[in-house]
Amino acid sequence: MTGRVERRLAELGIALPRPPRAIGNFAYGIEHGGLLYLSGTYGTAVDPDDQDVLPIVGKLGAELSIEDGYRSARLMAINHLAMAKAVLGDLDRVTRVIRLLGFVNSAAGFRDAPSVLNGASDLLIEVFGPEQGRHARSALYQHELARNAPVAGELTLAVGPLPDDASAK
Repeated sequence: MTGRVERRLAELGIALPRPPRAIGNFAYGIEHGGLLYLSGTYGTAVDPDDQDVLPIVGKLGAELSIEDGYRSARLMAINHLAMAKAVLGDLDRVTRVIRLLGFVNSAAGFRDAPSVLNGASDLLIEVFGPEQGRHARSALYQHELARNAPVAGELTLAVGPLPDDASAK
């Protein structure tokens, strides 16, 4: 059986992929003091050869629109959820989305990173609801991101034990 969060993902038509493979020597996330600090990731997808690929690449305000960036940020949030599941074992342990730190690969003059990062924020609120999903956020402009990714970000979640009704899954 699946938990409440995974049922909600299914309602939204989202199947969590395997977590993106780490590019360097680091963990998906570290749980400490009731918080889960998730490493940075991009809006990658897994291709038929089981490789992580960026379905959207480029700079916002140059070759990419806000809608392209929004979709990339949404994929990034899905990857963060896959990473959280890998660390926690069950997304029902998430009690609150605390903070999203987002980086937007921006061409000179692009000034709408908040609209781009709404792709991640909106998804988190859709999945966890407004009480648990609304979070603090920073939207930072970058002149370059690795692999020409449009968006990158880090996520911090509050976590606890499984709810008492976990046996009712």
